[in-house]
Amino acid sequence: MTQSKRERRTFTPEFKKQMVQLHQSGKSRAAIAREYDLTPSSLDKWIKQATTSGSFKEKDNRSEQEEELQRLRKELAHAKMENDIFKASRADHGTKVNVIRNNAHKYSVSAMCAVLNLSRSTYYYAIKHTQRKPKEDALTSLVRRLFLENRGTYGTRKLKALLLREGYHVSRRRIGRIMASQGLVSVYTVAKYKPKRTPSNEAVIANKLNRSFAQEEERHSIVSDLTYTRVNRRWHYVCLLLDLYNREVIGWSHGPNKTSELVKKAFASVTGDLRKITLFHTDRGSEFTSRAIDESLLAFGIERSLSLKGCPYDNAVAESMFHIVKVEFLKRYTFDTTTDLERELADYLHWYNHFRIHGTLQYQSPIEFKQTAHKKSV
Repeated sequence: MTQSKRERRTFTPEFKKQMVQLHQSGKSRAAIAREYDLTPSSLDKWIKQATTSGSFKEKDNRSEQEEELQRLRKELAHAKMENDIFKASRADHGTKVNVIRNNAHKYSVSAMCAVLNLSRSTYYYAIKHTQRKPKEDALTSLVRRLFLENRGTYGTRKLKALLLREGYHVSRRRIGRIMASQGLVSVYTVAKYKPKRTPSNEAVIANKLNRSFAQEEERHSIVSDLTYTRVNRRWHYVCLLLDLYNREVIGWSHGPNKTSELVKKAFASVTGDLRKITLFHTDRGSEFTSRAIDESLLAFGIERSLSLKGCPYDNAVAESMFHIVKVEFLKRYTFDTTTDLERELADYLHWYNHFRIHGTLQYQSPIEFKQTAHKKSV
């Protein structure tokens, strides 16, 4: 039996950065590679790049020998190009334009213009007036028709989608230029009078969870919060990630500072692919609304949701969970070291997930509720 070839995948710099940060937060290489279906060599390469150059671009991580080889390859390609188009160096203006246009798929337009002693502006001007003008007229007519047929309600985004159906791959910027030249203004673009400022409890990030605490899909919506305790007479913070599907604590962390790093460390402790999470809901604490958290959520494709300011009911499940943790655990124990806290907290959360029954789960534990649901679906 022949083994199928592994499909080549591409990863954004943001995703690579998050993988490195998961490793720096304590997650093992093997776990990251397994959960995100990565090759160990790729992960090791990203970690090395982040450590040495801080960049994931190949050009920033080349050795001097590799840079020299790259330079020689460019010189060879340039020499080959000069040889291919040398016969046209004494041709007339129109012939030069055609030579450049016919070889644009092989060589740089700028380089060919330099070899043929033809300015780039001259070349692009000739191309624009010989090819694009008729197409622009047809496109302008189509944009105008689609706009008027839809009662002037569509902007560049929806017009782009309609043009795609017609077989036109056009950028929103180009559509905007056509609309401006034709005086087409969407009704949504017209400025409207705002009688008062936006209330302080309504920020750009809305409460998308909207108190939908009963979720029917595992790891669809995750809520979180922080609480504190004393370790050797000093404040120490605990962050928990709670799955609304079965009230299971899927990730946790602790640390001396109430920062976004504590939240990222909790995400790093989650077993499984973080891209399976759809929504992350919290209150408006600075540890949850920092740029670092936004970058992490964006890299994993997790949507953001925030409670309204001063409204704990919007995150009621997390508030209830932390009340339980305080009453049943934190207020009953004293911790001399962070090792004591970590050991006892891990033991409590294991009991909480596997054995503690919940009224909202028909008096089952979170793990038991999940296993029962899986059996029913089979």
